[in-house]
Amino acid sequence: MLGVNRNHLLAGLAAILCIAGLAWIALDHFVPAPPKKITVAAGSKGGAYEFYARKYRDILARNHVTLDIRSTEGTVENLKLLQDPKSGVSVGFVQGGVSNSTQAPGLESLGRINYLAFFIFCRATDSFADLTQLKGKRIAVGPESSGTNMVVTKILRSNGITPQNATFLPLGGRAAVDALDAGKADVLIMGNVLEAPLIQNLLRDPGVRLISLPRVKALTRKFPFLTRLELPSGVVDFERNIPGADVTLIGTTSSVLVRGDVHPEIIGLLARALVEVNSEPGVFQQFGEFPTQTDPEYPMAESAHDFYKNGPSFLQRYLPFWVSNYARRTLAILVTAIAIVVPIFSYAPKLYLWFLRRRIIQLYRELRVVEHGLQSGLLEPQVIALEGDLERIDRASTALPMRHSDLFFALNAHIGVTRTRLRAMRIEARGHPV
Repeated sequence: MLGVNRNHLLAGLAAILCIAGLAWIALDHFVPAPPKKITVAAGSKGGAYEFYARKYRDILARNHVTLDIRSTEGTVENLKLLQDPKSGVSVGFVQGGVSNSTQAPGLESLGRINYLAFFIFCRATDSFADLTQLKGKRIAVGPESSGTNMVVTKILRSNGITPQNATFLPLGGRAAVDALDAGKADVLIMGNVLEAPLIQNLLRDPGVRLISLPRVKALTRKFPFLTRLELPSGVVDFERNIPGADVTLIGTTSSVLVRGDVHPEIIGLLARALVEVNSEPGVFQQFGEFPTQTDPEYPMAESAHDFYKNGPSFLQRYLPFWVSNYARRTLAILVTAIAIVVPIFSYAPKLYLWFLRRRIIQLYRELRVVEHGLQSGLLEPQVIALEGDLERIDRASTALPMRHSDLFFALNAHIGVTRTRLRAMRIEARGHPV
């Protein structure tokens, strides 16, 4: 029918397989699957960023995504790693007031996640009450590449404390605590969260005292990225009344940044982790205050903003992470197939008629060959051969759907006329009547 044979079917099947393979390759390029492993730059061990990174890791693990935590010296190093495509780091914690999108292009924010307080500790026997009293002291201000170092240095300089009249020790985390315990540092300034075990241990250490800062409001006016925080009396431990009095602290906010090429599904999964971990109320923040839907220093990642605004998608709400991803890819295939198949079906009838007319015209050409062979004086074998060709043409024409072309009727009539002429020529070749 229409000249279709097994070879044509095999060629069609091969074409379909090739198209399917190309569609899969294109889909894998334009709708790639999310990675199963990502790396986050989390700051020093025992710090606030490591504290949150561990919580995020547990949440991502529930969705079969591995979050590797890389210890760093802090915000400055985190930014360098995020901007280096060969570092392997795609997510990082960044402290407010250190950089912005102009200085670090190509990075997107998942929003501000918390208040990062600057806890100032000294030995319990010391009587420091103001930052201006730290001249001549040894001050642990955090590693040189940390955001804490940059911000604390600005705060100290505004109070007249500089490397020229005090000793700035580039120590943070456990190293800074050990220096204070060993008498190698007089003051420890650490940017951290209240829940961090290191801070909790320091607050409960009777040999260490937390300094309450005066004139914090003036500092927040001088440095807009800073904010005033208050630690109420007894909020850490009611029974032991820790702290023993209200403590005024200075703080900032932190962001989680991602590279611009991070998979949208991973961004959505991270946003879900941020909501689960950081939206809870705390001593410094209200319920739902974090993560924020805006970031004053970096552009928001579209997937994160959509998640915060609209919540999880329909597929994310009812399907596991990897199942929803495959479902989304399947939907993409279906939409693509519909976009291709619908136009094909709209042109299919015209294409079918074109093939039908082409087949009839081809039979007409074969019929003309037979007609051109009708000459007087043909021998009977030659006439029989022409009759065989004519019967083959007739059988091919009867296999065509007659209702689709008027050409069929003309072809059938011409076959009848040619058959009559051949019959007469065969009688003539035999030399006797029928």
